[in-house]
Amino acid sequence: MREWLARGMPPRHRARGVLALCALVALLALLKGAGWMPRFLDELPQHFETADTGGISHNELLPADLLLDRVFYFLLDDLGLSAVTRFVSRSLKELINIFDNMLLGGGKGFGFDAPPWSALLAVAMVLGYALRGWKLSLLCGGTLLYCALSGLWKFTMQTLALLAAAVPISILIGLLLGILAYKRRAVERALLPVMSVAQTLPHFAYLIPVVVFFGVGHQTGVIATIIFAVPPMVRLTLLGLRKVPPEITEAGKMAGCGNWQLLTRVQLPSARNEILLGVNQVIMQCLAMVVIAAFIGASGLGYRLLHKLQALKIGQSLEIGIAIVLLAVALDGLSRAWAEKKRDYTANLPLLARFKYPLLAVGLAAGALLAARYFPVLDRVPRDLAVSYAATWDALVDWIVINWSDGLDAFRYFLILNILAPLRDALLFMPYIAVLALVGGLGLILGGWYSALLTSGLFAFIALAGWWDRAMITAYMVIFATFICVLIGVPLGIWSALRESRASRALFWCDTFQTFPSFIYILPVIMLFQVNDLSAILAVIVYAIIPAVRYTVEGMRNVPRELHEAVTMAGCGRWQRLVQLELPVALPHIMLGVNQTIMFAFSMVIIAAFVGTIDLGQQIFKALSESNIGKGVVLGLCVSFMALSVDHLVTRWSRERRRLLGMD
Repeated sequence: MREWLARGMPPRHRARGVLALCALVALLALLKGAGWMPRFLDELPQHFETADTGGISHNELLPADLLLDRVFYFLLDDLGLSAVTRFVSRSLKELINIFDNMLLGGGKGFGFDAPPWSALLAVAMVLGYALRGWKLSLLCGGTLLYCALSGLWKFTMQTLALLAAAVPISILIGLLLGILAYKRRAVERALLPVMSVAQTLPHFAYLIPVVVFFGVGHQTGVIATIIFAVPPMVRLTLLGLRKVPPEITEAGKMAGCGNWQLLTRVQLPSARNEILLGVNQVIMQCLAMVVIAAFIGASGLGYRLLHKLQALKIGQSLEIGIAIVLLAVALDGLSRAWAEKKRDYTANLPLLARFKYPLLAVGLAAGALLAARYFPVLDRVPRDLAVSYAATWDALVDWIVINWSDGLDAFRYFLILNILAPLRDALLFMPYIAVLALVGGLGLILGGWYSALLTSGLFAFIALAGWWDRAMITAYMVIFATFICVLIGVPLGIWSALRESRASRALFWCDTFQTFPSFIYILPVIMLFQVNDLSAILAVIVYAIIPAVRYTVEGMRNVPRELHEAVTMAGCGRWQRLVQLELPVALPHIMLGVNQTIMFAFSMVIIAAFVGTIDLGQQIFKALSESNIGKGVVLGLCVSFMALSVDHLVTRWSRERRRLLGMD
């Protein structure tokens, strides 16, 4: 029965199925245009506010937000969960204070003064050199030097304090859940859908329930960060344990290992690479979320950036943005180098050789501490000596506005009036039943009745919850951004993959840009287009194009060498090999890149609401300002369900395509 439900339409019939589906959707649109569409199939009641609900927006057809509000407040007040959450909040606050005062000085930092910036710089450079040589050493040292000289040292240390509290907790929880999912299949089946929703839920949707349950402050940002960062650690731990060869596990059992010894001494060490990659992802996710958590009181560089952006101080915002980018790249480099570094066996070496890097770090830090007593600038950079180039950036923005304003305005008006507005109006014009038929029909063609019911059910929730119009505005932005990303990213990836040197450079830049926190991509578009809808869409495009390029390059590079040799021996030229071999074989991987582009676009479109748009993102911001749990969660689920529907369809098609090509 399950196989029948999950069986899609045979490939030879899919073209006719797609044509029939398009004809059905066109017919429904024509019926609406002619005025023959029944109202209950055209649109459903939207949200509204009434006095008897205290001005809270709700929908009578499916008041999911009101139901969730009652559930949350029942847990919080009636069951006394608030006592537990407040205890956790206080404990985390104390932990953050310890790290914060250790880095910035204070009584809770064991009574010591803050370490000089020069001492921390020396330790960072030694750590970078020990893990990957002088390039990483210069990157780590340059990052801290920039933060010190630009007057951002205090905010950088606050950000590192938040990371120091969030990262270990996220790693521990993710590792334990990953092990539990590996040991118990029922736990895995329960966790996977929750993690799928969690990873597609907009960042700001996390913040609303966290604020209500845990209050506002540094600790609340850490809690939101932990919730956001745990899923990738769980997935990579599970993946690593699954990849342990059965022979290694059997060898451990034959050596007399019990269950605990088998796990800790055989399986976890064998899964080391994937687990450390999970640590890398946790660090990156935590840094990205720490910036966004500034909306609920988290201190550090994110709070400073938010404050300057709200004041439209672009120059100072760019200074802070560069600091965040450098910090992200440095932390990514350190964690990746740690994950990839081979274990050194130094038991037979002398003491100084075994501990040369720790001893060097301690020696340099002690020297910097001593020097800082005689040269105060090595301890704290005075405010009047801080280097700032904000005025240069502001002058550049003014020059762009003065000299490019006519051209940029013409471009903006052309794009909005001739492309964006018609696309938006077309989606808003479509009856909801036509969209349900489209996504359900695609699910039926690609994945059978199970996929049809799943995708149409997810979109039906959006319609019944009363957020259909806002969801269609979000969808039109994602559709346009994805189209541009594919139009530019896929050809760029193909061109890069034609030469190994270009492919390596493309992957390097993709890795670099992917480490940037998503909020950073808002800065350049504000410089060019100010605050409006086009700025939001362009920010989505700049952020989401990365996986389109990356997966195209990887797909082209992963075409088996044997196939290359076979078509070359058959007399195919370079163009024939590209069109008839490389692109068809790489297409499933390229489509996974398109899928990731869509996921990135859904994630970024909510953040981009900060600079415009009237979509679901704007409503999520409003719910956050009102601390409206039910409304915020429902809005987040609407975004998540659209993303999950696309992810399910593309993944099913790609998996079947790989199976037909014999690649699985």
